Amino acid sequence: MSTIGFIGSGNMAEALIRGIITAGVYQPQDISISDIRPQRRQELVGKYGVVPRETNVQVVEWAETVVLSVKPQVMNEALRSIQEVPTTGRLFISIAAGIEVAKIAGALGDVPIIRVMPNTPALVGAGASALFANERAEPLIEKALSIFAAVGKAVVVPEEGLIDAVTAVSGSGPAYFFLLMEAMIEAGIALGLPPEAAKDLVLQTGKGAGLLAVEADKSGEGPAVLRRKVTSPHGTTEAALKVFAAHGFTKLVVDAVTAARDRSRELSA
Repeated sequence: MSTIGFIGSGNMAEALIRGIITAGVYQPQDISISDIRPQRRQELVGKYGVVPRETNVQVVEWAETVVLSVKPQVMNEALRSIQEVPTTGRLFISIAAGIEVAKIAGALGDVPIIRVMPNTPALVGAGASALFANERAEPLIEKALSIFAAVGKAVVVPEEGLIDAVTAVSGSGPAYFFLLMEAMIEAGIALGLPPEAAKDLVLQTGKGAGLLAVEADKSGEGPAVLRRKVTSPHGTTEAALKVFAAHGFTKLVVDAVTAARDRSRELSA
């Protein structure tokens, strides 16, 4: 798989580094990093044995695949720092939310660029990532997929505009589940459960439901089928689901996700 470099070494970059080493996609000596914080570079060297670089230019000169893993607000500065480096034969992958391929190409030229929207469960190897490749990068999409598959599930979308929908569904999605967990814990406490017990029951229920849904999907059973299996006629689950339905739960979720999509478009403009 040759060499890979990370410009910016925050939490998501670390998750990817840990994942690709664990999966054997890259060896530590084939991974280079830069970061404005020298202590952060040394921290990752100590943890993973990767190769530190003092400048972004050194990363690009050395790596065949360059991951732009800086925060969106400093992307302009990061791109300016490498504008003069020869880019022939290099693949650039951006995980900065809201930064369009055209912006990167405007700084680096007609180079292979893949834009990725990962999410925070990648930090525990259970991420969901969607990738869009410009025309130059399409032959290299499998290389990028192998990187993000090392930290969870990775899919390809055919149009860059769909990244806004991905942002709304899976990028922001963990927060929706966390909100439901918060509410369920509060409900359990209100019904008399000790706070620690309510928390443990809700967290394990969320984990179990997610794992069960993924496993059931392998045999073609989607969430709707699983929901029906849990819902006995005139039982406790049905009573709860009727309340959700009466308050327009599905429409509320659709409206919320649409609002997130629209905000993503605004931020990308």
